[in-house]
Amino acid sequence: MISNTIDQEIKKAMLAKDNAQLRGLRAIKAALLLAKTEKGSSDEITEETELKILQKLIKQRRESADIYKSQNREDLFQVEEEEIAVINRFLPKQLDREEVAAIIGDVIKQSGATSVKDMGKVMGMANKALAGKADGKLIAELVKEKLA
Repeated sequence: MISNTIDQEIKKAMLAKDNAQLRGLRAIKAALLLAKTEKGSSDEITEETELKILQKLIKQRRESADIYKSQNREDLFQVEEEEIAVINRFLPKQLDREEVAAIIGDVIKQSGATSVKDMGKVMGMANKALAGKADGKLIAELVKEKLA
């Protein structure tokens, strides 16, 4: 579980005076604590939920980084990139485009989907098969491409 190692990593980053690491780790810890204390959630969150939270954090930072880049705010862009690098350490290795395309091809065969009308069914199965291993945007793009 990711939440178990975060506290130890925060201590290491504090001792090393590594502000970039510390920012990223604290963001992860805050997001996990928020998920644990949400109304209707149990005390423990699953590993799958942790992965979804980390992916959401990365997505938020990528969006911010793109905005900062377009506004020529290199200082803020760099902060977001540093945090992305820290969060990525806790995610499984991301698959490349070809690997994702192959898995989506298998999912389409299994589901019997034939047209874009079946995209919802395929997306559900593909997201489950690729949980934490690929970006949702890439998955949707490839599913749409293969069903078109």
